[in-house]
Amino acid sequence: MVTPPLPDSRTEPDGSAVIRVLSYNIRSMRDDTAALARVITACAPDLVLVQEAPRFFRWRKKLARLAAASGQVILTGGGTAAGPAVLCSLRTTVERTEDVLLPLTPGEHRRGLATAVVRFGGARLGVVSCHLSLKRDERYEQAGMLLDRLAAMGVEHAVAGGDINEGPDGRAFGRLTHTLEDCRVTAPWGAEHTFPSTGPNRRIDGIFVTKGVEVLGCGVPQGLPGITESDLRAATDHLPVLAALSIPVD
Repeated sequence: MVTPPLPDSRTEPDGSAVIRVLSYNIRSMRDDTAALARVITACAPDLVLVQEAPRFFRWRKKLARLAAASGQVILTGGGTAAGPAVLCSLRTTVERTEDVLLPLTPGEHRRGLATAVVRFGGARLGVVSCHLSLKRDERYEQAGMLLDRLAAMGVEHAVAGGDINEGPDGRAFGRLTHTLEDCRVTAPWGAEHTFPSTGPNRRIDGIFVTKGVEVLGCGVPQGLPGITESDLRAATDHLPVLAALSIPVD
């Protein structure tokens, strides 16, 4: 099956911008990194919202190699955000970045947010990559912290993406979509389910935007030119989510 194309990235004459955003749990690059780089490259993203980036020994070097192999640069995050990271294309103008560590629950993994404010042409955008807890109640609280962070960034338009660790019927997912737009619901494109990469049967990863951002398409890029089923299975245990967004002039 050939997936119909998403709009290409571009800057409009009025300064607004069409961008591609990819959200991807890369499982600390423990799988086939060449396949991972090929998938990212084929998606031609302007922003890559990474979850489970390498966090320990030589993590910066590992993430830098992935960025270089997929035509990206490191924007923020990784070990300093307890896993979430943001990569970007050279089209991106960076205004500021901040890595945020969320409160630690004893016995659980540390969680964090990789955040940035960027510009494309005359469009200004807040960006957050997240990976929420496996624990239901903690996950719900972290969804609220993510929304608080977005509200404090001082931007009119924003995109958040990540591994929510539950489907759209979950409380945390619902907390996000009460305030933000679920891109997959607004403009379905590609495939729906994101986990596991072999035999996917759940949608636990997503991309969300604030009001005013137009969603042109969102989903798993199965069948996109340059992406093979074997690469999607080999790259990591999640499937990526790709969205095309139109960002108004700030």
